[in-house]
Amino acid sequence: MNSMKDYPFFATVSRMKYIERWALMRNSRPENLSEHSLEVAQIAHALCIIGNIRYGMNLNADRAAVLAVYHDVSEIITGDLPTPVKYFNDEIESAYRKVESVAVNELLKQLPEDLRDAYHDILHENDDELKKIVKAADKLSALIKCIEEETAGNSEFATAAVSTRKAIEEMIPECPMVKDFLESFIPDYGRTLDELMGR
Repeated sequence: MNSMKDYPFFATVSRMKYIERWALMRNSRPENLSEHSLEVAQIAHALCIIGNIRYGMNLNADRAAVLAVYHDVSEIITGDLPTPVKYFNDEIESAYRKVESVAVNELLKQLPEDLRDAYHDILHENDDELKKIVKAADKLSALIKCIEEETAGNSEFATAAVSTRKAIEEMIPECPMVKDFLESFIPDYGRTLDELMGR
């Protein structure tokens, strides 16, 4: 007979697929937190690879990808607070950061004790360099969403596209590989499958 206790961490994390993003905006296609996190992980991994190969950096691409997978995990508890609200002023942003931290700690309690430290280091990442990479990847994912919505004829995302691109460009001095991703990969988003496959 199995006497091990049940731990709901992964069952809870799997609910990321039920958290919809961009709640205040009209979407032509909803985007959930699971698919967003996968895209951010792919981009963060690519940014590290580009940084290492083209800029002589020594970034852990695999770790960046894992951090990106979990970067919004607190939203299972908090929900996706829209960016204009989250960053409305310093007081709200600070309060939200505290709420996020409490949410993450609650999720960590859903793990067996011997695994908590390992996941604490993922969910409470303190590597500033990799945090910057994940943040850049997060913004690039937001820009991709804007492009896809505009391509689908949804003008709702036009202003968000401009402000997101501006925020990304401001990251380039500290993360030069962001420029490479913008120039080499972003132009193909919004193209048809036939165009992407060269048909």
